Amino acid sequence: MKDNFFKLENMDCLDGLKALEDESIDLIVTSPPYDNIRTYNGYSFDFKNIAIEIKRILKVGGVLVWVVSDQTINGSESGTSFRQALYFKELGLNLHDTMIWQKDSCAFPDATRYQQIFEYMFVLSKGKPKTINLIADRKNAWSNVKVHGTFREADGSLKGRSAQWKESVVKEYGYRFNVWNIPTEKNNKTGHPAVFPASIAKDHILTWSNIGDTVCDPFSGSGTTAIEALNLNRNFIGFEISKEYYEKSLKRIEEETRQMTLFDFM
Repeated sequence: MKDNFFKLENMDCLDGLKALEDESIDLIVTSPPYDNIRTYNGYSFDFKNIAIEIKRILKVGGVLVWVVSDQTINGSESGTSFRQALYFKELGLNLHDTMIWQKDSCAFPDATRYQQIFEYMFVLSKGKPKTINLIADRKNAWSNVKVHGTFREADGSLKGRSAQWKESVVKEYGYRFNVWNIPTEKNNKTGHPAVFPASIAKDHILTWSNIGDTVCDPFSGSGTTAIEALNLNRNFIGFEISKEYYEKSLKRIEEETRQMTLFDFM
């Protein structure tokens, strides 16, 4: 199999994205800094200009997975995540799906509200997604049973299903729901303060791209998206502004990538 192309640069992602060609990226899977929840070695990012570049570099049909949450300030959630998703819509991207990453525990117990155990996974696309490989690993309670019943029309009335539909049988496994129950990473040894589970990157890459496609992570952090992209035979381009995180992620990528590829370090 042809080696995958890999490039990870230690630089501000805005500068890195500007250097990429128009419509050259199939999929972006990333998790930007969440307000001021983490210090990220003191770095910040220019969201609006980065969003403009993201829209420019995505291919028609390309997908952006934007994993984000909000900080609670003076008793009120910031709402930054919603504003970012809506800004991408203003730029012309479609909000294809608002997905939820449900964790197994909360980071900050709070006695004034229910415990917060989820983050948003906004799936945005440049037009209709050109690749949709939905994962079917949800066990159906009614597997091997013939489909029956009715469905509701827009006016509220019920309509019987077609004879052909009624002859179909419920499959053993159905497509996932858009709430993914994924435990947080335990025993984080990457040195990065905000690591998302490898399965988030892996499953989105499987869903929204194909072998040989190019995946990008503008906020590469600990290198999770890079590792999963390379192990799934995708190309990868990423940026990490912190030299400390950059160097640690390179070491981790070398250790955890099954098939070493053509490295282009700059």
